[in-house]
Amino acid sequence: MKSERRSIIKKLFASVAGVAGFGMATKAKADATPEKEVGSVEMYQDVPLFSGHTKFNNLVFVAGKGAHFEGDITAHTKHVLDELEKELIKAGSSMEKVLKCSVFLHDLNDYKAMNEAYKGRFGNKPPCRTTVAVYGGVPGDSLVEIDCIAYV
Repeated sequence: MKSERRSIIKKLFASVAGVAGFGMATKAKADATPEKEVGSVEMYQDVPLFSGHTKFNNLVFVAGKGAHFEGDITAHTKHVLDELEKELIKAGSSMEKVLKCSVFLHDLNDYKAMNEAYKGRFGNKPPCRTTVAVYGGVPGDSLVEIDCIAYV
């Protein structure tokens, strides 16, 4: 009789522990759902328009940066890369962690000079890159715009 009672108590305890454990696992799974984070939000008429960067899991997507001042392609490229670097640092990343860049040129004739200013900025393992000349030019009279994807 005593061992039968113990057996019943053990089974009851195991059932309660199992249900409680399952509930905790479900809550942990629900809490682990990743959420998008944004930084440097640009507003337009008091409405969020776009973010300077967006983070999801361990990825960082940095919006295109331009140079909106008088200057040549070299000055514009250096400025844009400096702005990208600042945004990456705000997001907890760095130039060395960039996986992909997209370069948009106002004029394809600036390709060689842009490359000269671009080279070496991403460390010994540069990201893959797409470079195109944009019909109609880059917005805001910039000679170059660059966006990127990195990891944290």
